[in-house]
Parts: sequence; structure tokens; C-alpha cells
Amino acid sequence: MKSDDSLLRLFTFSFFMTMGIVVTFFPLYFDYKGYSKLQIGLLYAIGPLIGIATNLLWGFLSDRFQTIKKIMIILILGQLVTSILVFTAGWFSLLYVCLAAFFFFQQPVNSLNDSQLMLSIRTSGKSYASFRVYGSIGFAVSAGGFGLLLRHYGTGLTPILCLFTIVCTLVIVFLLKDARQGGKKMAFGGMLSILRSKKFLWFLVLIIIMSVSHRFNDGFLALYMRQLGASDSLIGYAWMTSALSEIPVFFFLSKYGHRFKELPLLAFAGIIYAVRFFIMSSIHDPSWVIWIQMLHSLTFGIFLFTANRYISQLIPDEYRSSGQAIFAVAWSSVAGLISGTLGGWIFDATGGSTVYAIAACLSIVAAIGFLGTHLFQNNESMLSR
Repeated sequence: MKSDDSLLRLFTFSFFMTMGIVVTFFPLYFDYKGYSKLQIGLLYAIGPLIGIATNLLWGFLSDRFQTIKKIMIILILGQLVTSILVFTAGWFSLLYVCLAAFFFFQQPVNSLNDSQLMLSIRTSGKSYASFRVYGSIGFAVSAGGFGLLLRHYGTGLTPILCLFTIVCTLVIVFLLKDARQGGKKMAFGGMLSILRSKKFLWFLVLIIIMSVSHRFNDGFLALYMRQLGASDSLIGYAWMTSALSEIPVFFFLSKYGHRFKELPLLAFAGIIYAVRFFIMSSIHDPSWVIWIQMLHSLTFGIFLFTANRYISQLIPDEYRSSGQAIFAVAWSSVAGLISGTLGGWIFDATGGSTVYAIAACLSIVAAIGFLGTHLFQNNESMLSR
């Protein structure tokens, strides 16, 4: 059991190292290759667009065939092959197609990993945070450590670092124990009843609104800092700071999170998001971003843990992968598609500060929505007594 837990943590660490490269250094690499901000925005928009279908497809296949490990092996192998195509593509239209293929295999891994973690803690009694924290560490090591390497050797080293982390992840996935061997088969009718739930759908709408603001930052932080005059290493430190800031919050919520209601906690995260992005929209010195990124702990740290906990209450185990896939489609794919396309256009037209101002406004809307929903549900429960 201990070795299984260690492998799960190691897999989470390694996969998030790759994610750190994709989020932090891919925009800089494409900028280095001479693509415009709008083109980079379109490149990032294709990932979420592909993710809408691919998250649901692989999540459904995992539930249907009751396996996560075999699906993961296919996905990581696919990443390895398509990443080579991405880095050898010679013109924009070909790069667009190759990156779409890469995201087809990369996007579902996060939700499937969350599924295997959720299933693992059901039997082991451990907390989700005790595993997910290794993802934050992996992301931080990638953003900070690789940022230093890229500063020394240049942005052209990005493909080698990406391929290295994917190969490491592939080796680890072969050693993992399959979290889904047998078990209750999914029934299509049950899944449809969940999708028809007004409570579930409204929650996803609020998640999308808040996630668009978060994805603005994911997609354009590096380019905004570059606009302000930051070096690659400073950009890496900014991402490292945000990833490390999640760690104490994950541990705190894993121990004391049950004392707080999910919806007010998400509303609190939305308010802090608004404060964070309003400050980002008004700075002129890129070194300030390091300090502002510490608020990531009270925004995304709370958002991810609390939203996953809320979703786990709504989705039965036999639909775990499909449920996590739907959640991933909402907060990552749909929100990423909107933020990538809209954010790239706004960035090119008016600059990064406007992108962050709009992100702050969206966060306020989401916070009001979460708090209003909580008060409405409380009133309903009181009237039904």
C-alpha cells in the first residue's frame, strides 16, 4: 500500500512537471518562434476546445471498461509522439494541428489522475491533499528549476525538457496499480439524471465564470510579464511561487476544510481572485508579480480543493471518471476556450492590464453567484422543514 501511494505521488509530481512546462514556457517558446499574441491565444484556445470532447471521451471509456491505468498509458504515449510533432512543425497551420493532437492526449490526464486519487483515498482513508500537493511541488520545481535552465541555455531548450518529463511520466505509469479493477458498471440512465440536475448544471455555470478569470492568468501571465520586461527566470519564479503557495492551503483544508461550507468558501476565493487581478492590472514592475502570486493559495488552492469536494458529493463512484471529466470540461476546457480566444484578442488590442481588469470583474460575478446560491439553498431547506 505504501509503495502504491508513493507511485501515485510520484506520478502526480511528474505529470505536473510537464504541465508546468506547458503552462509556463510554451507561450514563451511560441513567442520565441515568432508567433503573435493572437496566434498564441489561438494555439492555447485549441487545447480547451479539444478538451471538451477528449475529457468526456476518455472519462467515459475509463468508466465503461473500469480501468484508469490502461487509459493513462495510451494518453502518455500519445503525448510523447505528438509533442515531437509540435516541436518540429514548421508553420502555424501545421503547428495548430499538431498542438491539437497533443492536447487530445494531454488534457484528460489531470481529471483521470484526480479520479484515481479519489478512488484511492476511499479505501486508504488518506486525504486528497496529501497526494495533490505533490502536483504543486512538481509544478513549482518545473517552473523554478527549468526557468533557471532556460535563462542559462535559452528558450530553445524547452522541447528537450518537455520530452524528458513525459518520458519520466510514462515509465511511472507502467508501475502504477490500476485504481479501477472491476467494480460496479456505469449505467447511462444514472449519468443522464446527474446531467439533468439543475443544481449540478448551475454549479458548473458558476465554475466556468470563475475559471475564465483564472484561465486568463494561466494563458497570459508569462506574456504580460514579458510585456513588463521580465526575464524567463523571473517568470518561472512567479509560477513557482504560486505552486508552492498552494501547499499549506491544501494541508489546512484537508484537516479543517470540513468545518466550512463549500459555496461560501468558493465565494471567498472569488473575492480574493478579484483583489489579486485588480492589483495585477495596475502594476508596472514585473517583480511585484512574485508577491501577488502568493494570493494563488487563497484563490486556486481553495477553489480546486473545495470544488472537487463538492463534486464528489454529487457524483457516485461508478461515474467518477465521467463526473471528473465533466468538471474538467467546465473549469479547464470551456473556460480555457473562452479565455484563450477572448484574452488573445484583448491582449493584442489593449494590452495585458485590460485582460486582468476583466478577470477581476468576472471573479466578483462568480463570488456573488456562489454566495447567492448558498443563501437560496439555505432558505429552501428552512422552508421545507
